[in-house]
Amino acid sequence: MAEAGNREILETDVLIVGAGPAGLSAAIRLKQVAPDLAVTVVEKSAEIGGHIISGAVMNPVGLDQLLPGWRDMGAPAGPDVIRDTFHFLTAAGDIPFPGFMIPPQMKVPDAVIVSLGDLVRWLGEQAQALGVDIFPMTAAVDVLTGQGGRVQGIITGDLGVGADGQPKSTYAAGIALKAKYTLIGEGARGSLAKGLIRQFGLADGHDPQLYGLGMKEVWEIAPDRHEAGRIDHYLGYPLDDATSGGGFAYHAQGNKLYLGLVVHLSYDNPTLSPFGEFQRFKQHPAIARLLAGGRRLSYGARAMTSGGLQSIPDLAFPGGALIGCSAGFMNVPALKGIHNAILSGKATAERVAAAIGAGRAHDTLEGLNESVLATGIGAELRPVRNLKPFWSRFGTYLGVLLGGFDLWFQALFGASAFGTLSHGKADFEKLRPKKEVTPKAYPTPDGTTTFDRANSVYFASLSHDEDQPIHLKLTDPDVPVRDNLPRYGEPAPLYCPAGVYELAEEGGAPVFRIHAANCVHCKTCDIKDPAQNITWVPPEGGSGPNYSGM
Repeated sequence: MAEAGNREILETDVLIVGAGPAGLSAAIRLKQVAPDLAVTVVEKSAEIGGHIISGAVMNPVGLDQLLPGWRDMGAPAGPDVIRDTFHFLTAAGDIPFPGFMIPPQMKVPDAVIVSLGDLVRWLGEQAQALGVDIFPMTAAVDVLTGQGGRVQGIITGDLGVGADGQPKSTYAAGIALKAKYTLIGEGARGSLAKGLIRQFGLADGHDPQLYGLGMKEVWEIAPDRHEAGRIDHYLGYPLDDATSGGGFAYHAQGNKLYLGLVVHLSYDNPTLSPFGEFQRFKQHPAIARLLAGGRRLSYGARAMTSGGLQSIPDLAFPGGALIGCSAGFMNVPALKGIHNAILSGKATAERVAAAIGAGRAHDTLEGLNESVLATGIGAELRPVRNLKPFWSRFGTYLGVLLGGFDLWFQALFGASAFGTLSHGKADFEKLRPKKEVTPKAYPTPDGTTTFDRANSVYFASLSHDEDQPIHLKLTDPDVPVRDNLPRYGEPAPLYCPAGVYELAEEGGAPVFRIHAANCVHCKTCDIKDPAQNITWVPPEGGSGPNYSGM
C-alpha cells in the first residue's frame, strides 16, 4: 500500500489488473453497458496470453452470456468434446469408470477444448475494438491508496533497475494509475490480491484458500493415436492415497494433445516432487502409448485455486474488488474455472458501471459476493464443496468414494448429508517433518517422454533480464538452511517445477540459492514454503514465460 509521491499520475475510470478471462470479460462488459467509461487493463506479460496456462476444457456458458455468437465471431475454439472418460490408474492398469457412475455435477454439456492463451488474445482484440486500453509489459507492484486507506489504483514497476537495486541507463520510473474502481484479476495467489486480502481482512470468516499445482505440456502426437474432442481425466497413479490430484489428456485440433497433472499442495511429504510425479505419470502405459512417436512442443506450470466455495473471500474492498482466480471460483472435481472467471468479471463490471453511473467512487460494492454467486457460480460450487475436504481428510480411495456419494445425494435430494465441511489448515501447514515420512525417489529422465526441469523450462520460452532485482524475496535469508533443512530437508527445490531453488555446498556448508531467471511465475513457493518465508513479487514487466498455445 503506497501513495503516488512524485510519480507521474494517469487517470482512468476503471482499472483492471490482469488480462486474463476475468479481467478482459470485465473490461468488455463495462464497455457494453457504459461505452463512455474509460477502461484500462494492465498485464505483466510481454503480450496478452503470455502467462496464461490452463488445461483447458471450457464450459461455454460464460462466453455465451458475455458475447453471444462468439463462435461466429471468430473465437479460437477447438473441437467440441465428443467423449469424456474418467479413469482410475494403478501402477500398470487403467480402469475407466462407467459413465452412469459419474455424478451429474461433473458433466459439462457442450464443452469445448480451447487454448486459453489463444482465447484471451482474442478477448483482448474484442476489448480493444470496444475502446479498452490494454498495456502489456506493465507490472502492477503496489496498490495506490488515498484517504482512509481506500484503494485508488496501482503503482507500476520501475524499469531498468539493476540487480544491485541501482538505476541503469535504461531506467524509467513506474507511474501511478488512478481509477474510481480497481479490479484485481491477477490469477491465483496474485501479489496485490494477497496484500489486499490481508489488509482488509477479506478472508476473515472463510476457510483458508487451498491450491493445486498444475503442470501442462502440449504434444504433437501420431495421427493414429489422436481423436479430436476426446478428453480423459485420471485418478490414482502416480499419486499415492495421501496425495490428492489427478491427470488429464485433452485431444485438441491438429494432432495436439494437452497433457497435464494437478497435484494439490495439501500434500504432507516434504520429499514429494510434483514435477517428478508428472514425469512418472507420463510413464504409465495408458499415457506412454499416446506419446509414442510424438514430440513435446511446450511446457508450463501454474498454481490454481482448489478451496472452492468455503474459501472464497469477501470480494469487495474500499475502491475495488477481486475477480476470477484472485478470489477462487474453480470447480475442483470438474476441473473447470474459465467460465466462472468470465461470469465473475461480467457481474462485477455491471456493479461497477452502476456505481459510477450513480456518481460513486472508491467505496465498497456492498453485497458483491451475493451478486457474483447469483450468476450461477454459487449453484455450481455449492454441490461440490465437500469433495476437497473429503479428499484431504480421508485420502483418494475413501475420500473420492465419500465425495461421490455426497454428489449423488445432492443430485437426488438437493442437499448434502454432511452439511459444509471445513478445510482446516492451509497448505503450508500440512508438511510433516522429514523423519516422519518415507522419502520419495524419482527415476532419471529418459529425454524422450520424461525430462528434467532445465530441459522443460526451455520449452516455457522464458525471458528474464538477469540484471534485475530478484523477485523472490526471503524475509529471513537464514531460514532455508537454519530451519527448513533440518526439519523438512528444505523442500523448495522439490516443490518448484522450474528449478528456481537449489541447495548447494560452499566450504563444506549448505547454501540456499535462487535462480530467479528460471521462474515460470507459478507461485508455488509463495504458497507451500512451510515457514512462509518466500514472497513472490512481480519482476520487471515483460519478464517470465512466453507461452504459446497453452
